[in-house]
Amino acid sequence: MQKEHCGHESAQFAEELLRVRPEELADFFESHRSEFIISPHPFADYMRKKLREKDLLQQNIFLAADLPERYGYRLIAEGKHTRRRDTILRLCLAAEFTLEETQEALILYGMAPLHARLPRDAALLVAFRNRLFDIHEVDALLRGNGLPSLLP
Repeated sequence: MQKEHCGHESAQFAEELLRVRPEELADFFESHRSEFIISPHPFADYMRKKLREKDLLQQNIFLAADLPERYGYRLIAEGKHTRRRDTILRLCLAAEFTLEETQEALILYGMAPLHARLPRDAALLVAFRNRLFDIHEVDALLRGNGLPSLLP
């Protein structure tokens, strides 16, 4: 079940960690030091890295996510915090994140990953798996199935 919530690398890391016995923990920390997230802004670092890898401009992402540009910059820099999981999901859709990248972004932001047994999350999982990234199309999918809108 862990693989459902994390990217491939995170899942492998978690599987390895779960095999560690308490007396081996210090050695595990030492040998995997570079794999731990120690940044005070892990979401910001992750988003910047992913957007750079995909060669995407932040302002285009904010436009596609239907977010004010200034607000988007503050969210990605973690200068502004949102409690709305949909806002982060809209950023991930606009950036055409894979499901695994989206789950990682949600976790790093401190939000629950998408869960297959929750109807609205199930619809969003289907959207990501089928590479349906247009915010308005995803919103139509949700509303068409009697689920709450992605847009405010």
